[in-house]
Amino acid sequence: MKSIDQAKLQGKKILVRVDYNVPLNEQFEVADTTRIERTRQTVDKIVSEGGTAILMSHLGRPKGEVNNNYSLKHVVMAASRILGYPVHFLGDVLSPETEIKIKQLPPQSVALLENLRFHKEEETGDSNFAQAIARLGDLYVNDAFGTAHREHASTATIAQYFKGKAFAGYLLYEEVTALEKVLTDTKRPFTAIIGGSKVSSKLNILKNLVTKVDNLIIAGGMSYTFLAALGVKIGNSLFEPEMVQDAKTIIKQAHRLGVDLYVPIDNVCGNSFTNDAEIFVTTYNDIPDGWEGMDIGPKTIKKFSTYITHSSTILWNGPVGVFEFDNFDKGTKSVALAMAATTLTGAYSLLGGGDSVAAINKYGLSDYISYISTGGGAMLEYLEGLELPGIKALHENE
Repeated sequence: MKSIDQAKLQGKKILVRVDYNVPLNEQFEVADTTRIERTRQTVDKIVSEGGTAILMSHLGRPKGEVNNNYSLKHVVMAASRILGYPVHFLGDVLSPETEIKIKQLPPQSVALLENLRFHKEEETGDSNFAQAIARLGDLYVNDAFGTAHREHASTATIAQYFKGKAFAGYLLYEEVTALEKVLTDTKRPFTAIIGGSKVSSKLNILKNLVTKVDNLIIAGGMSYTFLAALGVKIGNSLFEPEMVQDAKTIIKQAHRLGVDLYVPIDNVCGNSFTNDAEIFVTTYNDIPDGWEGMDIGPKTIKKFSTYITHSSTILWNGPVGVFEFDNFDKGTKSVALAMAATTLTGAYSLLGGGDSVAAINKYGLSDYISYISTGGGAMLEYLEGLELPGIKALHENE
């Protein structure tokens, strides 16, 4: 990919696809500004070199209809504060008034278009819609890794209208570089911690990673399907019976490839899915009926931490317990601490996925991770070995 460093920005209007799909509170204020912060370097580059940054994004799932709850006007104040420039709100991308406003924008200004998903054509990747967006700019920059796995009009289709003028923003470029460092420029031993609730949502990444890592740690809700596949009683824990055979296949493949695959050896259980549930810690891993696994136990914490601290490359996606409940967050916290401590000793660590990012932020350890990915689904698909449409489009239109 050509990065924005290769673009001549002076006097140009640059369409920048960002991922400002940020959480809003009840007052429509931005509750987490991380995604906005991560675009600041790209916006600074454009403004400092005399260009005009025209930002475009989606917000939520308005299903092709105008909905004030999903208007990007709610993001303008936070974006202005964080980016350090007054952000002009332009309105709808197809409005003639918007085109006039863009023509009147002075160089070195920053503007934001209305939610692209107010038009159903955005998600269908409609070429006419993409061409209509393209008319508004001289260059195209994709800085939205979080949506790079979507073949939408503004993330993939639009690049064909910018032959030789399509570039990767700093965020997108750094994301790909970080993932490639883990997958192809790997320092050994390489340990992956894959958590979260369901095997079905992580099956492909497990299949790909088992061929690349030295240690594969499986935890969180998905681990109970693996434990069931190993003949362990899991009580009322989260369970996908249709995925048992897939779990057995991954276990066999790990054994065949010489990969050390680890699952919990003890569990912290609750008699209800609440923070104040009664707590029972298994001794020999079997979970009694009426109890469900909520976190990894102390023996597992010790073992997982040991594997992590002896690694040179660490990938983490998905919490290992119900970290949202303080009584069941010790496992996730221990993984975060071990990962941060190992990074400080020289290991390379990559973390991604909304819940994992929330966890690392909860414990104040984000500054001690080598790279934190902004794209959950995009990161997973990249790690699965899939070619992401948004990145493919940049390659094809260099």
